[in-house]
Amino acid sequence: MTKVAVAGGTGFAGRRVTELIREAGGTPVVLARSTGFDLTGGDGLDEALRGVSTIIDVSNTVTFTAKKSIAFFETVTRNLLTAAARAGVAHFVALSIVGIDRVPLGYYAGKLRQEELVLSGPVPCSVLRATQFYEFADRTLLQQPGPFTLVPKMLCQPIAAREVAGALVELASGAPAGRVPDIAGPDQHTMPDMVRRLARARGARRLVIPFRVPGAAGKAALSGGLVPDQAGPRGVLSFEDWLQTDARAS
Repeated sequence: MTKVAVAGGTGFAGRRVTELIREAGGTPVVLARSTGFDLTGGDGLDEALRGVSTIIDVSNTVTFTAKKSIAFFETVTRNLLTAAARAGVAHFVALSIVGIDRVPLGYYAGKLRQEELVLSGPVPCSVLRATQFYEFADRTLLQQPGPFTLVPKMLCQPIAAREVAGALVELASGAPAGRVPDIAGPDQHTMPDMVRRLARARGARRLVIPFRVPGAAGKAALSGGLVPDQAGPRGVLSFEDWLQTDARAS
């Protein structure tokens, strides 16, 4: 592995991707605001991508509206693809989410637009959809201080973030493959149960209150819209094992 740019490389998934690139003997180029790059503006990308063979895009935004999500992912993806084409980047790897075409959430509309642009873009690509990370339960717990936590009712097949990062780095090491089979964890869970188990493992006294996401999105999330509907790679780290290792290190 040579020089690999990581868009969103200081974020949740990006940090793990960057670490694995270094472990594989590659040189990561982190594209993030904290390293001087505004992906929505595109300034400095041409210089940053000089000599880069591959881009791994794990950029992200926090929004619940389709308009804002589409605007973000469309702008960032176009900027990255345009700069990548000018720089002669040979492979563009993008992380997406399982079920974004089955669960009509505003945020997912932006991810769908990202996929469209990457798959039809000027740079040979690979797109990997992953299920929710185990760490999503951790973020849900920590972001709601107080005696109770509201957790969306959803059926999921979660996976450790580091296993998804490993899959992305492996894809980046190979030839562009377009949309590849979805990756997921070894078992299915409900999100409220995961948060309860995490709270117990942390010794946190917290009342977990499940709630149903309104409308068609909530119905789809409950009925399995966020789990893979075809065969594909599966992680090996169970949620129980994650609770004993990664969760305690968080």
